Amino acid sequence: MSSALRFLIFTFVLRLLAGTASINAAATGFLEGHLKIISPKEVELADGTPSKITVENYSEYPLVILSSDKQTEVAHVTADDNGDYRISLPPGDYVLDVQNRKHRHVRATPQPFTVVANQTVRVDMAIDTGVR
Repeated sequence: MSSALRFLIFTFVLRLLAGTASINAAATGFLEGHLKIISPKEVELADGTPSKITVENYSEYPLVILSSDKQTEVAHVTADDNGDYRISLPPGDYVLDVQNRKHRHVRATPQPFTVVANQTVRVDMAIDTGVR
């Protein structure tokens, strides 16, 4: 076998392996879900009129995706006008939470989940704004 032919075969094999590695590295999964904002009743102002707070204020409650140990923020996602959200993530274990939940005194349970390549995991989040 000539050295030129060996070089071509070697180059072909390297490109094939590099292409496979980049395809595998690019494989992601998706997190999707629905944000439900619980507010038992409207707030009445001193003059007796109801406040303008509505359960449709989804943008006021951005969600954060944390590493499984809850130490690192991986991504942020905000629900759309219908309360739905979707984000692409690399495969792995994560926790979905409300951004600044403790400081804002919002009651919610952080939701652990696992993303698998080329699949969608559904995780819904319910939050209690504490507005009474």
